[in-house]
Amino acid sequence: MAANKKKAEDEISLEEAFAQLNETIEKLESQDISLEDSFQSYKKGMEILKFCNETIDRVEKKVLVIDESGKLNEF
Repeated sequence: MAANKKKAEDEISLEEAFAQLNETIEKLESQDISLEDSFQSYKKGMEILKFCNETIDRVEKKVLVIDESGKLNEF
């Protein structure tokens, strides 16, 4: 089951993850949320945030810079 969850996370874009994170934040800011639901939403938000951080880290490692001599170097 964890493999399916990981696969599902990998299939969403970073923009979609940010949208989900924004929805989670709005839910947490709601005054009508129960304590239990707020803990679940917080956990979900942290998982989404971790996914975003890992995705950004992977992209940063792939970014290449062309130096003055025309060689490609990692950023």
